[in-house]
Amino acid sequence: MWTKIVPVMALVASVSLTGGTAYATPTTPVGGEALGSRGLVAPQGVKKPPKTKATSYVIADAGTGNVLAAKDAHGRYLPASTLKTLTALTLIPKLDKNRRIRPSQNACNQEGSAVGLTPKTTYKVEDLFRALMMSSGNDAAMALAETNGGLAKTMADMNAEAKRLQAYDTVAKTPSGLDKPGQSSSAYDLALIARAGLANPDFVRYISTKVANFPAPKGKHYQISNHNKLLWRYNGMVGVKNGWTTKAQASFVGAATRGGHTIVVSIMRHEGGFWDEVAALLDWGFSVRGKAAPVGRLVDPLPAGLPAPQQQVSAPATATVTPAQQPPLLDTAARNQDGSTKAIGSVVIGGGLLFGLIYLWYGIRRKRTRSRF
Repeated sequence: MWTKIVPVMALVASVSLTGGTAYATPTTPVGGEALGSRGLVAPQGVKKPPKTKATSYVIADAGTGNVLAAKDAHGRYLPASTLKTLTALTLIPKLDKNRRIRPSQNACNQEGSAVGLTPKTTYKVEDLFRALMMSSGNDAAMALAETNGGLAKTMADMNAEAKRLQAYDTVAKTPSGLDKPGQSSSAYDLALIARAGLANPDFVRYISTKVANFPAPKGKHYQISNHNKLLWRYNGMVGVKNGWTTKAQASFVGAATRGGHTIVVSIMRHEGGFWDEVAALLDWGFSVRGKAAPVGRLVDPLPAGLPAPQQQVSAPATATVTPAQQPPLLDTAARNQDGSTKAIGSVVIGGGLLFGLIYLWYGIRRKRTRSRF
C-alpha cells in the first residue's frame, strides 16, 4: 500500500519521469486522509453500502469527483485487463483513429484473451481500440503499443499519464494488463482513470459499443461483442472494463448514468461472479448521491509542469471508518509495490533544516524495509 511520510517542515519528494515532467509524490493519501484506511469508509446518516466479496472498492460521483464510499481504496493489487483503461486513455490522443496498420507477428501471438489479429490483414487504429476495450484483446494492446513507437515508449507514456492523473498506485509494465512483476493499480486509481476517460468521446464510444463488425482476411469480417455484461443488464450503463487473471482474480471498473448523474464503481481482487454486486453498488451510489457527506474525492489531473500538492483534502468528520482487517496475501508482484520502487528524484527543503532531511531519509529507509508486502 501507500507509505505515509510525516513531513518535516515543507519537505516534499518528487519523482522524475523519463523524458517527461517531474511530479511531486503526495505525503498523504490522494483524495483524503480517510481513504488511507484498509477498512470500510462510509458516510453517516445513510444506509451502508451493499456487501461485496471484493477486497477493495471505490464508489464515486464522476461529475463532482466525490467518493461516496470505499474499502482499501489505495491498496495495490494486480489490475489484470482493467489496466487497458490506462492504455486507451494514453494512446487515443496520440494515434490517428483512421490510420491503417498491419500488426506484427509478435502482436498477433500475445497470450491470453485476443480478438484474433493476423498479419494478413490491415486494421484501422479505431478497430484496434474497439478490440482492446470490447474484446479485451491482448493482441490489440500490443499492436497499439507498437504503433505508438514500441513497447518501451508506450510504457513510459502510460506511466507518465498515470502520474499526471495522480494515479500514484499504478505502475504499468504491460499494455494489456497481463501479470508482470512490478505491475499494480488500486481501486482509487481505476476510478480516477475511468473518470478521465469519460471526458473523452472516443473512449466513451469504444467502451459503450455492445457489438461491432471486425475486419478479417480477404475483405471479410466477423462480429465482436463487449465483455461488460452490465451493458445488457444495467439501466444506464455506459461501460468501461473488466479483467481477470489467476493471480489478480477478478477486477472491474464501470460507470452508469441516470438522471444526468454518473456513478463510477471499481473493484479489485474479487473471486468472481461480481456483476450483481457491482449493480448493487451502483444502485447504492445513485441512492445516496447528494444526500451524504463524501468520504474523499477523485482528484483532478495535474497541470503539466506543476508538482502535486503536499496535502490532500481530508475526508469530512462525518465519515465512519470501520477498523481495517488484514487483507489476504497478495501476489509477489503486488507485494513489492511500495515506495521503495520509486526513484526519489529531488528533495525540496523548507526552512533549511538539513537535520530534518537526514532524519527523514533515515526514517524512510527504515519504513521501507519494514513495509514490503
